[in-house]
Amino acid sequence: MKIVTVDTLQGERYEEMGIVSGSTIQSKNFVSDFGQSLKSIVGGELGSYTEMMNKARNKATQRMIDEAVRLGADAIIGVRYTTNSIMAQAAEVLVFGTAIRYKN
Repeated sequence: MKIVTVDTLQGERYEEMGIVSGSTIQSKNFVSDFGQSLKSIVGGELGSYTEMMNKARNKATQRMIDEAVRLGADAIIGVRYTTNSIMAQAAEVLVFGTAIRYKN
């Protein structure tokens, strides 16, 4: 499945099939969260949070791809990511784009 952030594919003939999206809400456990709180005192990357967000983006992206596959799409264009804080220890990752099917 081709996934791109551009809004159009120049030189390609395709039909738009509609918006597809995927999301997930992830949280860290208390022990990990406590450790990261201590890390924030001295500064530096919060590695377990980086890992959590990478996993969340991957999961949300796969859900978007699965939706596009169900529609019979060949690619997804105009892909955008957004995040929202749900509560102190949880974040939502949302990805969306336009599913397309190539024309012969």
